Amino acid sequence: MTALEKLKELARLFEGEGIEDAAREAALLLTEILRISKTKLHSSPPDIGETMLEKIDTLAARRIHCEPMQYIIGHVDFWGLRINVGKGVLIPRPETELLVEETIRLMRMIDRCKDVAVRRSVGLSILDLCTGSGCIALALAKEFPQSVVSGIDRSVQALAYASRNAEGNGIGNVSFIEGDLFGPLRADASFDCIISNPPYIRRSDIPSLQKEIRYEPINALDGGEDGLDFYRRILNEASRHLKKDGLLILELGFDQAEDVHRLAISQGFKDIRFVKDYAGIDRIFVLRFQEAM
Repeated sequence: MTALEKLKELARLFEGEGIEDAAREAALLLTEILRISKTKLHSSPPDIGETMLEKIDTLAARRIHCEPMQYIIGHVDFWGLRINVGKGVLIPRPETELLVEETIRLMRMIDRCKDVAVRRSVGLSILDLCTGSGCIALALAKEFPQSVVSGIDRSVQALAYASRNAEGNGIGNVSFIEGDLFGPLRADASFDCIISNPPYIRRSDIPSLQKEIRYEPINALDGGEDGLDFYRRILNEASRHLKKDGLLILELGFDQAEDVHRLAISQGFKDIRFVKDYAGIDRIFVLRFQEAM
């Protein structure tokens, strides 16, 4: 059987199982396993031996049982980085790249305002809370190679992926720390930017999520009864660890902007705005810390 014949077979199988974008997923599986480009898959498809066909069928069976394709192939592309993922770590989403994009834009403004001598000696200080696979921390460390980036997560399993991703992408200006939010930090630790994509799913909504999402670690999804537990804790402590004019940037669930805005106001924050995603949803919360609370 040629790879192109197998592609058509897999696409029909996935479509019959109700998998969205079945043809794309089938092509992704084959190009990854056979280590060929999409162009070669269509223009000069190689023959597939029996042993490889069995392996492909085994992986396809995992997909039709709703395991995410990213877990099956073992990685996802994020901000030009190859991010390894697997059981126990949240899969980076495309919308989180918008969080990174907005953070880079704002951090470049801060960087331009810094004293040149300070910038050359220490650069920017960035903290990524709930770092998971490390995708956000690594994207920012890549964009700001003179910066010092720290990623904190309570999951040892996720941190193992983060460290592996730093090594695999050749990024050395980042460190990963086990702990619960600000817990591992010194009392006087302060940052130019604190960023987070925290768990924000309402606990009661988790059983009704897509089966693929329920393969991912619950502790990376569960935001408490109202989905706001992590926002409360972050907003309660952020002022202690932000430099003057420092930024707090958070990814939000689709209907959480009003609630998070109210929480921020209750903590005395004033300079607050939201950035919409490509669907027009307030997806990113931006706060500039200007004075002691």
